[in-house]
Parts: sequence; C-alpha cells; structure tokens
Amino acid sequence: MAAFAIPEFPEPFEDALRTLDEYVDWIGHNLGSSRFFAYIPSGGLYEAALADYLAAVSNRYSGVGAAAPGATRLEHTMLRWLASVVGYPASAEGDLTSGGSMATLSAIVAAREARNVKRTEITSSVVYLTAHTHHTFRKALHVAGLSECEIREVPLDANMRMNCAVLREHLREDQNAGLRPWLIAASAGTTDAGAVDPLNEIADIASEFDVWMHVDAAYGGAFALCDEGRRRLEGIERSDSLILDPHKGFFLPGGIGVVLVRDGQKLFDAYHARGAYMQDVAGDTERSPCDYSAELTRPFRALRFWLPFKVHGSRAFAAALEEKLILAQYFYEGCGKIPGIELGPSPDLSVVTFRFCPGSADADTASRALIDAIHRDGRVFMTTTTIAGRFTIRMAILTYRTHVEEVDLALQVINECTAAIRRAQNTHQV
Repeated sequence: MAAFAIPEFPEPFEDALRTLDEYVDWIGHNLGSSRFFAYIPSGGLYEAALADYLAAVSNRYSGVGAAAPGATRLEHTMLRWLASVVGYPASAEGDLTSGGSMATLSAIVAAREARNVKRTEITSSVVYLTAHTHHTFRKALHVAGLSECEIREVPLDANMRMNCAVLREHLREDQNAGLRPWLIAASAGTTDAGAVDPLNEIADIASEFDVWMHVDAAYGGAFALCDEGRRRLEGIERSDSLILDPHKGFFLPGGIGVVLVRDGQKLFDAYHARGAYMQDVAGDTERSPCDYSAELTRPFRALRFWLPFKVHGSRAFAAALEEKLILAQYFYEGCGKIPGIELGPSPDLSVVTFRFCPGSADADTASRALIDAIHRDGRVFMTTTTIAGRFTIRMAILTYRTHVEEVDLALQVINECTAAIRRAQNTHQV
C-alpha cells in the first residue's frame, strides 16, 4: 500500500502519525471495547502500554540474569506469584512468552523431553485431546516434531467437557495394544464454549497411567485469582504444565503468554544451553529466563505484567474477573427468556453459547440470520463457531470495561433482532 511505502528521504513525524490514524487505528476489531463479545476479548490496560514504552526506552536485556538482575528478578517474581495463584508448588518454574501459541509449544517440548519421547517411538506414542482443544496445540505438536504421534480425540459430554470414562477406556486399550500413552491435553476454558474439563478426574487418570497432564488455561487460568473461579478450576494445580494468556483474563495488550511447569527442573532441562562467549556470566546469581525458554534475546515482558498489578492491586483484578462470571450467568438467564433462543450448557466461565430456533425454521439458517442482523445493527459484536456440526453463536464476556449495562444492551439487541426475524417470517408465510 502506498501509504506504508518506505521513503528514501525523511518525512515529518506528524505524517507518520496521520498514516497510522487513517490506515491502522480505526480499521478492524476494537478488542478492548466494552461491547466486544467476540472470540476472547483483550482489555489493553494503559499501564501495560506505558510499561512497554518504559521497557523499550531502558532496553534492558532480560534474557540473562547477570545482564539485567533487576529485570530478571522482577520476571521471576511474577512467575512465582502466578504459580502460587494456580496452586503450583515452590518447585514450579515458568517463562513469559510472546503469546499462548509459543507457551503451548514450550510446554510440549518440556513434556517431550521429560517423557523421553524418542524419534523412533513417536508413531507409537499417544496424545489425548478433544475436538475443542485449541487448534494451536496440534500446530505445536507439528512444530515440535510430534505430528506422527497417535492422536485420540476424546468425545465431549453433554456439558462440552472431556468425557473421562472414554478417556480412561482409550488409555487402557492403548496400553494393552502395546502403545505408549504420554500426554493428555485438558482445557480450562475452551475458546468455543468456555468449558472447563473435569481437571481433578483427569489428574487422577493421568496419575493412574503415568501420563503427562497439560492444561490449556490461556483463557480461563486468570479466573484462579478469584475465589469462585478457583473453585471452578479445581484440579488445575495437579497438572504437570499449563499455559495462560495475560492478554486475556489479566486484561493486558496482546503479545504475552505464560508457560508454567510444576517441576521446574524439567523446563530447565529442556531448554538450558550456553555458548562459549557467555562464559563470563556462567556463574550469574540471578535466574536467567533464557535457561527456561527457546529465546535468548527477548524484550522485558514482565514489566507490562507487573506495573498494572502494582498500580491497581490484585484485588481489583480478582473483583473484575468475578464480575465477568456473574455477568455470564446473568446473560445466560436473560438470553433464555428470549423467544426462540436455544441455550448451550450453563457457562463454566464467561462464554455463553446459543442458537436461534424460531418454530419450524432451520436453526442453522435462523442463527446465521440472527448473527448477520446483530452485525448490521452494530451496537455489539459477537462471533460464531460450529459445535457438533451445528452453527452456534458465542457471547464472550471478558473486557474489564464490560459491565451490566453492556450485557443488557446485548440482550436488547438480540431481542430486537430475533423479533424482527420472526416478523419477517410471519409476513412471508402469510
């Protein structure tokens, strides 16, 4: 595009800002809007953006402890705090990554090394997941050289959670067949439906069959900060590894993820490496993030995480997250009163699924008409998915700016749009 072309000679800084304003800032999704209910919303706290600016200005090299002791100490403090939030022991270690996808890859590599999955054994090694396991998990398996593992897709129960009876059956059958079960991927808040798998039961099964248990808590893990959320995530503390996305439930801007491993030595063993030119920092006294990560050079990510919590305190975040759980239930109950709406399961966290089924009309067609009407209306934004072959609308409540007024507006829009569709259908039938 001509506006983004690189000039041969300098141009005014104001022109660059105008280009951003015209061609970037006002185009696309506003993830931090109070009326953004699509995908998994992202808050984008100002303090985190300011922290990114400060980190870039100071340009601290936070990959090695000796190079930036304060920065690496701050990062380790944040990771230790997060580990305590999810209930991991003092032995846990972790890493701040660029996002959930890289955190997932990091966890899978740690699991692969800890379980000693050799190249010659990949085709006989078995991974267990569900249809709602985030697609980046399979992508990470591929990148980690594990795409030829046997994949068992465990069915979901009526609440869209992993069916543990079938999981146990699969594991027993695979062991009896001479295969090697080694990894279970559970979800603590699926993107499609917000469901939390039965983590305690999965942990029991993982222990029984000596299988690594990984939890994708990219969306849902932050809810462990509030009492009700911690109750709904019970069992997550028994997993071997997990990931979180602070740009979701902790309301930070995009570009940060977390991997935590219950036995931190396993993460260290998977990634520790040093070149000869680094011999001067071989005895650095501060924990070096590069020893727990594929990255060596890295930005000072921890500052964007720490500063908002320092300014607002953790109780403010916990209260905001508890509010989202309450709002999801409020929306679920309100949506169920709208004629023609067919609800999915009661929300485990803050995602609600529903369909529009007016009379004898095809529900997929009617639901598509409803989401199209919502988008044309423009006051709120939602998106859809396909669950068990059925077109389904999602309401994802997570932005810290979203309160009951915005949820009431969403219910009003749905009510008005469904009523208009029903009137049109009646007119057509007459």
